[in-house]
Amino acid sequence: MSLYRKIMKPISLLPLAALLTLTAKTMTAQDTPRTVSLRIIETTDVHGNFFPYNFITRTPWSGSMSRAAQFIDSVRAEAGKENVVLLDNGDILQGQPTVYYYNFIDTVTPHIASRIYDTLEYDAATIGNHDVETGHAVYDRWVRQTSIPVLGANVIDTATGEPYLKPYAIVERNGVRIAVLGLLTPAIPAWLPEPIWSGLRFDDMEETARKWIPVIKEKDNPHLIVGLFHSGHDASRRTGQWIENASCEVARNVPGFDAVFMGHDHQQYNRILAAPTPGDSVVVLNPANNANAIAELDVTLTLAPDNSVLEKKLSGHIHDISTLTPSERFLAEFAADREAVNTFVDRVIGEAKGDFSSRDAYFGPSAFIDLIHKLQLDITGADISFAAPLSADALIAEGPVRVSDMFNLYKYENLLYTMELTGEEIRNYLEEAYRVRLADNPILQGHLLRFESDKPTPRNNRLKNPAYNFDSAAGINYTVDITRPIGERVTITSMADGSEFKPDKTYKVAVNSYRGNGGGDLMTKGAGLDREEIKKRIITSTDLDLRYYMMKEVEQSGVIVPEVIGNWKFVPEDLVAPLAEKDRAILFSPQSSRNQK
Repeated sequence: MSLYRKIMKPISLLPLAALLTLTAKTMTAQDTPRTVSLRIIETTDVHGNFFPYNFITRTPWSGSMSRAAQFIDSVRAEAGKENVVLLDNGDILQGQPTVYYYNFIDTVTPHIASRIYDTLEYDAATIGNHDVETGHAVYDRWVRQTSIPVLGANVIDTATGEPYLKPYAIVERNGVRIAVLGLLTPAIPAWLPEPIWSGLRFDDMEETARKWIPVIKEKDNPHLIVGLFHSGHDASRRTGQWIENASCEVARNVPGFDAVFMGHDHQQYNRILAAPTPGDSVVVLNPANNANAIAELDVTLTLAPDNSVLEKKLSGHIHDISTLTPSERFLAEFAADREAVNTFVDRVIGEAKGDFSSRDAYFGPSAFIDLIHKLQLDITGADISFAAPLSADALIAEGPVRVSDMFNLYKYENLLYTMELTGEEIRNYLEEAYRVRLADNPILQGHLLRFESDKPTPRNNRLKNPAYNFDSAAGINYTVDITRPIGERVTITSMADGSEFKPDKTYKVAVNSYRGNGGGDLMTKGAGLDREEIKKRIITSTDLDLRYYMMKEVEQSGVIVPEVIGNWKFVPEDLVAPLAEKDRAILFSPQSSRNQK
């Protein structure tokens, strides 16, 4: 019997009605649209917060990748792994000592951030500005050591004119193609010294998106286009010539996006914005920082028999995972890393003869900031030092000083510059620093500090501007008169040794590289220097981060004493005191929102 007969014989025995029914069912299945449901999850601005433990304060901590892992596993178990996409939006390489250890101490072991991406099976990530801050050696290694694509369509190799990183990734799930376009806030040159990003430039986000969307559509014909942008939502905030937070502008102005995941500004966001194409909309999400929350985009697609999209339904959610039970699988996988980092931060490098609190730095001279000033002056030999509280609420307690305390003292991996500024530029710099710190009219407004709200409370106590721009100076004696008009508050009376301070004289100033590149606009709006002129004023730069040198100084001296230099003050003191006491209670009372983080 031939093969043909074997196949046909059983069919020929079927009743005609049954044969017709079978044919009808087959045709219906082929012609019926199918529905696919997907869940796209985003983490962002994790800042090395991988474990449910803060290696800086040496205390249990909320959020972390260990809790994100638990959430991710539960979603995959519920929806099916084939229906889940996992993305990270950068700023993973800076923050906790965990990443500092693998950035600069143990550079032989594969980077923990790369291993976490692979262990949790991320699908793509976008580079963040604090990832770039670690320097080429670190972020190039991180990108190389992970199996997932790290994106950055507007991070351009100046030698070739092409993207230095992969511009976008195509993720396939259940026959659905999802294009993920990665973009980074372009204001890197305003914050970071050029050697850190040598050979690169950072193009405008909106222009870059306009370039790549047609390419993605033509080449890959995706069912869904998602933006993974390390940039926030408020486009009104410009940093020099750059729009720092352009995510919503791209969503509103560039046709083609179905959703945009944001990061960078550490603010939760979940909105639907009108797209430039009439009738279309874009879901925009940001879960904020430290893996205390996760963003989720729920997608339902109705696909025609030819796999084209008939209908899309998208909705965004922000899930609080701050107190979720950490994943035992994750903790077991990275137990050796946790032990290695704990050993690193536990090392005693000196002794504190009293407490150093950054809280005092908001309201006048403080031992906390003056320790930074002293170290910067000792390291550089400069005449004058500028410094600000980089952590909102940090404490180095009396007793043994450990490596972990140095992360409390200095949060970021800035280099230390020595620059040349005239006396007049120094005064104008300080005018801008106190303008962004102080209320426009403290006496009339009843507050020393510039709050975002007209009626701040402990639960609504966000400052208008970040405290890391609240610079003060050492090496000079001066007063800040809160009753004077803006621009006329700072009076410099002398150098610290009592000698004359001259507006037309050039002084050597110690300043971190963020500030020395124009970050925070104190050099530009304040001192009045354009960015090209700022570069010319840099005399020297350290090779390693400022924290490293501070650590060595403390280790060498063995003892740090909480001494207030007292070289400046707010005046009139009788008017300042009650305002400072009132604002201190708003910022740091037990009910303060800062103490709920």
